[in-house]
Amino acid sequence: MKNSKIKYKLALYLMASIFIGIVSSCSTNDTDDALTAAPVITSVSKAEEGDLAPTSIGYANNMYIIRGSGFMGLEKIYINDTDTYFNPTLVTDSSIFVTVDEDTPYENVSDEIMLVTSSGSVAYHFVIAPPAPQILRGFNPVNANEGDEVTIYGNFFLDPIVTFGTTEAEVISSTLTEIVVKTPAGADKQYVTVTTISGSVTSTYAVGTALYDDIWYFGWDVEPWNNHTYHTDTTAAQGTTYYKKEMGAWDNIQGNWLWDDQLADYAGIRISIKGPDGGMLKLVFNSNWEANPPIFDVTPEWQEYTFTWEELLNADHVQNITFQEFTGNGGEYYFDNIGYILKE
Repeated sequence: MKNSKIKYKLALYLMASIFIGIVSSCSTNDTDDALTAAPVITSVSKAEEGDLAPTSIGYANNMYIIRGSGFMGLEKIYINDTDTYFNPTLVTDSSIFVTVDEDTPYENVSDEIMLVTSSGSVAYHFVIAPPAPQILRGFNPVNANEGDEVTIYGNFFLDPIVTFGTTEAEVISSTLTEIVVKTPAGADKQYVTVTTISGSVTSTYAVGTALYDDIWYFGWDVEPWNNHTYHTDTTAAQGTTYYKKEMGAWDNIQGNWLWDDQLADYAGIRISIKGPDGGMLKLVFNSNWEANPPIFDVTPEWQEYTFTWEELLNADHVQNITFQEFTGNGGEYYFDNIGYILKE
């Protein structure tokens, strides 16, 4: 498929070269007429096999065909006021092949292509879309109630639409990296989706499933004698606040003891963790220190780990969540975003 697209683009280049040859063979009068005609843009389409239909939306690093007339004597192409490179050999009087520069802005811009020729200029409405939206630090608070304000952290949030399940939420404010919305009715146990002109992204966890986001819920916490510390900054896995512990060889960080057996909606638990390169932890769930508990590697980057009830010895309740350092070397371990995962 990749080779066929390359061959197709080469064919487009060849066609452009043929057009140029035809133009070169025209009479001097025809050339003079072309050079004195003001440019006109009739359409823009993507230069890709099977996708030549006119479009008003473009993406960085993609090639497009501008069609119209009066393009001879082309001097400049501006896309959203950005001076954009073009290859003069891919320009005829009726078509231009041009690639949208990767640094072309897409927020608070003119949304137009501007052609400047020796005979005049023309503007054409053309929107440069951002990359697809990303949810990078989740949404907070996770356990939001109807009417609560929720902040979604990510990137490329241009003119976003936010839904909780299938219910659209009121957007209170938004920037490219943060959205504040009002939680709609019926949001509990629903996933959060952000949609823009470029696509959609959905959270990996649902409303109402947190044991810890930036705060602890339902009495769960980590006892102070663990000597862990809380930190608030933009490096959290979720929201803004996480906790860490400098763990010695075979040391542990123990949660307190509670009891939750209302698990009908859930398939297991989740937690985001990062640690030293080559780090390893043992999950001691409900004090099962020896009964084949999960042992897993961690990385210096946040990773979301999920454990099903089956992996946790067919647990029918949550009583205690503890982690033990399992490399024998120790190191700093970080914890965030603890909660339940929904059944599918």
